[in-house]
Amino acid sequence: MAETTPSATPSPLARILAFGSIVFAGAAGGFIGWAFVDLQCEGDCTVLAGVVALVVAILAAVGVGVVAVLALRALGEWSTQKQPGATDEKEPGLVLRRPPRTTPANNEPPPRVR
Repeated sequence: MAETTPSATPSPLARILAFGSIVFAGAAGGFIGWAFVDLQCEGDCTVLAGVVALVVAILAAVGVGVVAVLALRALGEWSTQKQPGATDEKEPGLVLRRPPRTTPANNEPPPRVR
């Protein structure tokens, strides 16, 4: 029986949530861009409001898409770090301890390290 190597692919739920957040950010950006132009413009500015809404929607979706990809990659790498059956407890012989503080023979305080 061959052992499988861990996969860095995020779960389907995480990918669906990332896609939904990108779509939501694009829609919200489009509404914000349209409202901004609609409030600033006098008269018939339908074409200008639509163009600005489209540009802002694309920018918002791309921005959230970058963050979503980085988050999915981090999630995938984090999940591959866990070994199946491994515990988070440290082995008793591997505990690092700080040596006791000692003062020099002339009772001067130790130098401060910055």
